[in-house]
Amino acid sequence: MSVYFEVSGPADGPAVVLLHSSVCDRRMWDPQWGPLAEAGFRVVRLDFRTCGNSPAAQATYSDDGDVLALMDRLGVERAAVVGSSYGGQVALQIAALHPERVTRLALLCAGRPGYRPDSPEVEEFRAAEDALTEAGDLAGAAALNARTWLGPDADQAAHALVQAMQLGNFQGALASTGDHELPAPEVDLAAITVPVLAVGGAHDLPDYRHIAAELPALVPGARHVELPWAGHLPSMERPAEITDLMLEFLHPIR
Repeated sequence: MSVYFEVSGPADGPAVVLLHSSVCDRRMWDPQWGPLAEAGFRVVRLDFRTCGNSPAAQATYSDDGDVLALMDRLGVERAAVVGSSYGGQVALQIAALHPERVTRLALLCAGRPGYRPDSPEVEEFRAAEDALTEAGDLAGAAALNARTWLGPDADQAAHALVQAMQLGNFQGALASTGDHELPAPEVDLAAITVPVLAVGGAHDLPDYRHIAAELPALVPGARHVELPWAGHLPSMERPAEITDLMLEFLHPIR
């Protein structure tokens, strides 16, 4: 097992797996970590490859494969999966390809398998980020990410943490000696049959608002909620509100 992970809560509690945004690492879930465990869930969080404390891969891998391998290692047959941004995309892929492993999905401003955001706003962000990273200004690129992805209610501590996590991810990616990630398989989202909560943010970039709003048309029984105050990382912007939202949605599996 090559990814760093942490586990909290009662060993016999229903499992919840937290998957982070590519801008972040497992620490983005700090506000939800304790309350979920205290509510009786067995909570698992991990760092994707080159993020946080996880090293670069030395052999072929996939992020969804890493999640499933970790569940196997921990003896978790089925789990609710909570995914933020890219973590939501991974969660959707797991639920579509391995529906027997998932009890429900909570998706916070998620990406979607096979969907590449390409709005003018995203392209402008990518160009600005590329210019900074090519100039060697990784700290400036990390600050740009925090400004772009955090909504107006995020405090300075949230901005500082996102900058630190993204800077670490940039450095981890640069330290990688090769790309060993397997190509993403095709995914049929209609194969997902578990309850799905698709959360969007009114202050997010339009691509991600569209993904969340469209999901009920692609996943049977999915429910869409747009938060009028949220940007792209609502669990870090109003942590207590998202914790309550997660607990309410996860309550049936307790």
